[in-house]
Amino acid sequence: MQQNGVYDLLKLLEISLEESFTLIPGKFTVIKPKEIEMLIYRIYESLPVEVQEARVLLKRKEELQAEAQQKAEKIIYDAQMEVERKLSEADFIKALEREGIRIRTQVQEECEEIKRRATEEAESIRAGARDEAAKTKEGAELYAEQVLTSLERDLTHLQQVVKNGQVYMEKLRSDSAGYDMPQSGKSRVNDFVIR
Repeated sequence: MQQNGVYDLLKLLEISLEESFTLIPGKFTVIKPKEIEMLIYRIYESLPVEVQEARVLLKRKEELQAEAQQKAEKIIYDAQMEVERKLSEADFIKALEREGIRIRTQVQEECEEIKRRATEEAESIRAGARDEAAKTKEGAELYAEQVLTSLERDLTHLQQVVKNGQVYMEKLRSDSAGYDMPQSGKSRVNDFVIR
């Protein structure tokens, strides 16, 4: 078809649109869709072969662009998901590390507290043992002093008894040199015993 044919068809399309009318201004327009579709189809057929081939190539280009866009969006989406997964794993690992550090710090603090208490308790036990040892020593010294004092008293008394016995024996020897010991002398032997 000649170039004029395309212009003629476009003019018919324009007339067809002018003959359409508006029911509600700015909202609804009544047109003859079959007539317009037929005119558009005839226009396409009237276009030169080069234009039609260009149109097919353009359509294929648009399809390829759409495909490429979809692939690019999928790649971006997959990359974002992978980044989020990696970040999520990294966050999880960091959270585990933080929790590990927290637990280690808590255990160290608890060990330090146990050590501090044990040290305090050991010091308290040592101080108590020192006090108890001092009291025991003081009590032992007091007891030993009392025992020694008692022994000294008993020894002094025993010395006196021995001395009395020696005096009595001397008296008996000197008396027996002069006469025999009377019967009542037997009761006097007990005079040197502790009274």
